[in-house]
Amino acid sequence: MPWIGNKPVRIVMRWQLIVTLAMVLILGLMWGIHAAASALLGGFVSIVSAAAFAAIVSRYRGATAGGVLITAVKAEAVKIVVMITLLWLVMTLYKDVVAVGFIGTFALTVLIFGMALFVTDDARVARFR
Repeated sequence: MPWIGNKPVRIVMRWQLIVTLAMVLILGLMWGIHAAASALLGGFVSIVSAAAFAAIVSRYRGATAGGVLITAVKAEAVKIVVMITLLWLVMTLYKDVVAVGFIGTFALTVLIFGMALFVTDDARVARFR
């Protein structure tokens, strides 16, 4: 993910991937292959929408507060459209989806993406990464 210029987003997306893989393993062992696939798809929806957000935010090089706000709103709108589209595709095309695994992993990874606000760029503070 070197194309993502925003370090907090890059770190949070890495955690989304780790949690997705953990959920795939746990649900796969508990409920089988369809639960594992559902967890993978739930994480995939969240990670792809986060990547769309990151692609837009990473391109911005302006310095005004208004420019930052407009870019953030555009990126969030794109993320939501991608998210809704992918959720709809999975729910309509994958007939054996395990809803608890799919929605649970999706919700968990979306919450993790929200933690980007708490990740700092300051190297003096971020010693454990």
